[in-house]
Amino acid sequence: MSTMELDPKYDHYDFPTTAPIAKPGHPGHLTEAQQAQVHQLRMMLETEGYTKRLDTLTLLRFLRARKFDVNLSKKMFVDCEKWRKTLTYAGQPLKIDGRTINLDEEVSEWDKDGSFKKKVSKWYPQYYHKTDKDGRPVYIEQLGKIDINAMKNEGIEYEHMLVNLAVEYEKMADPRLPACSRKAGQLLETSCTIMDFNGVGFGNARQVFGYIQEASGMSQNYYPERLGRMYLINTNWLFTGVWRMIRPLLDPVTVEKIHVLGGNYQKELLSQIPAENLPKEFGGTCQCEGGCELSNAGPWCDPQYARPAWWEKKEEDTIENTPTEIGTGEGATAAASGTATAEEEAEAEAPAEATA
Repeated sequence: MSTMELDPKYDHYDFPTTAPIAKPGHPGHLTEAQQAQVHQLRMMLETEGYTKRLDTLTLLRFLRARKFDVNLSKKMFVDCEKWRKTLTYAGQPLKIDGRTINLDEEVSEWDKDGSFKKKVSKWYPQYYHKTDKDGRPVYIEQLGKIDINAMKNEGIEYEHMLVNLAVEYEKMADPRLPACSRKAGQLLETSCTIMDFNGVGFGNARQVFGYIQEASGMSQNYYPERLGRMYLINTNWLFTGVWRMIRPLLDPVTVEKIHVLGGNYQKELLSQIPAENLPKEFGGTCQCEGGCELSNAGPWCDPQYARPAWWEKKEEDTIENTPTEIGTGEGATAAASGTATAEEEAEAEAPAEATA
């Protein structure tokens, strides 16, 4: 087993790049065949004109998601890049105020003043908050509080929620995970998720599960290998019936990461998340001033570990692909000028979480 070859053209990491668990196919623990498959996938994508997100860590996530089948991994990557260029909802281009959404352009502009998050938190608390015992960011969703109608009355449509979800995936990938990796001293690529079903019943089940389905599709299709652990708490008999139906459809590796805990969840949550990092309402001791859901507390806000995310950088350094690398494939339009910013090329992760 080799360690992992880094590509000087794309791999500009300023955080650890070795996974803590020595599993074949994970960063720092590649076989020679897997290392060759990384090179093959990158070369195929360059030939079709792609220039962004060709770093080793990103390509490895797509390869692991498709069991190192290079052709299937390439298709997944290409589909993801198409989606990033024009976000979709129900198979159609997603529009806000009549405009389509390019994710790379939107991430730096979305909710700059935090007003959207503050407004949404009343009707659907969803937030990253500190870290678990492995150093991963903790992500919390309180599904029972979802009130689609109330949000619509505030001018918040389904489309806004999906763009916000995509942007949060991006910010999990950078700056959150790199900051957590720096603090932990080892590569962290996944999050620890808590999905709280308290309050989910017949009255709101349809809108809750409809949103979960859309969010799960986004996670599985465009943000592979991002789920570390998921705890489903306060689940009732209604969810149990749904879970029985969907569980056989999920990858066994994914199922292993999901823990359905019902109402007696505190002990298991505290075995994974330090009490001081877990909000008090879930059995921990944390009570952030102004509310944990709005604090954004974590290593990504600590100057010792935080660095500007790729989408915050505006440097002029460029990376050129030669004409033979650019080719005439799907990605050629985006690479027509033959250049892209070094920060875009060096983006360590193609973002996102909640399921997968």
